[in-house]
Amino acid sequence: MPGTGPPVIVLGVRRSGTTLLRVMLDRNPELAVPDESYFVPQLARRHRTPVDPGAFVDDLRRLPTLVEWGLSTASVQARLRPGMTTGEAIAEVFAAYAADRGKPRWGDKTPLYMQHLTVLERLFPDARYVHLVRDGRDAALSFLSVPVGLMTEGWGHPRDAAGFACQWATEVAAARALGARIGPARYHELRYESLVAEPEAELRAVCAFAELEFEPAMLDYVGRNDSARKAHQQRLNEPPRTGVRDWRTEMAESDRHGFEEVAGALLADLGYDVETRGTGRRKLAAYRLETGAWRGVGALVQRSPLWSRRHPPLQ
Repeated sequence: MPGTGPPVIVLGVRRSGTTLLRVMLDRNPELAVPDESYFVPQLARRHRTPVDPGAFVDDLRRLPTLVEWGLSTASVQARLRPGMTTGEAIAEVFAAYAADRGKPRWGDKTPLYMQHLTVLERLFPDARYVHLVRDGRDAALSFLSVPVGLMTEGWGHPRDAAGFACQWATEVAAARALGARIGPARYHELRYESLVAEPEAELRAVCAFAELEFEPAMLDYVGRNDSARKAHQQRLNEPPRTGVRDWRTEMAESDRHGFEEVAGALLADLGYDVETRGTGRRKLAAYRLETGAWRGVGALVQRSPLWSRRHPPLQ
C-alpha cells in the first residue's frame, strides 16, 4: 500500500458520529481522510486485476467525487503502473489526495461501505478499521430528521424507526463480524457516547491503534472544517458534547418499541439499556433481501456500458 502505514477506514452506520471522527482524524498531520468517496465499489466492479491504467483513468474522469475533492486525474495517473491489483489502483486515488495535502497516509469514511465490507476486506488487506457505534435509537432520531433529498434512497431506505433498526442492526453486526475475522490488531471499536464525553482519551486510543501520534490539534476542529458548511452537519460548528440526541425524551414510545423489537438484543449486547430484547428475524430477512436486490441491480449497471453513458467525463 502507498504511504508509510496502512490506511485507516472509519466504519459506522449513518448518523453515528462518523463525520465528527473523520474531521478529528483528518487534522492529524500524518493522515488525510477526505469526505465520503462512494466510488470504491464501482471501481472494484469495473476493474479486475491486473488493472488497465488507461481504462481506470478514463473512469476516474467521470467521478464527481474527484471534482469535489479538487483532485486531478493526472495526479492519480502518475502513480499508476501496469500490473497493479484493483486494490492497489484504488488506493492510489486516496494516496494522491493525501500527497496533495502533504500527508503520507490516507483514510476513508463512507457509511455506504458498511454494506460492502467484504469488498473493503479484499481490496485493502492491511487496512485498520475503526468502528464507531452509537445507540441506534439516537442514530434513528438523527437519521429520520434529515431533510428528504440529502441522502440517496434505494430499495429498503428506512422510513421509520423500525426500518432504521433493520439497517442499524444489519450493518453493526456485519462490522463486528469483520472485526471477529481480522482480530484486534486491525479492528478497533468505540462508542460515540464515549467519544463525545471523553474525546481526548478516545482519540488517544484510536491513534495508538492506528499507529499515529496524538495531536491536540485533532480536537481543534471548530471553524476549521468544510463539513460544517453542510446543513445536516451543523454540530461540527461546536465542540463535542453529550446529549445531542436523547431517545429517552425525544422518541415516541411506539418508535422505541418498534426499534427494540428489531434490534433490542444487539443493543443489549453492546451494553445499552433496553426494555425489549427483540431480534426481528423476519423484518431483518426482508430488509436484507430488498437491499441485496438493490445492490445487485446497481452492480449490473456499473459493470455495463450504461454506466459510462450515464457518467460523462468531468475532467
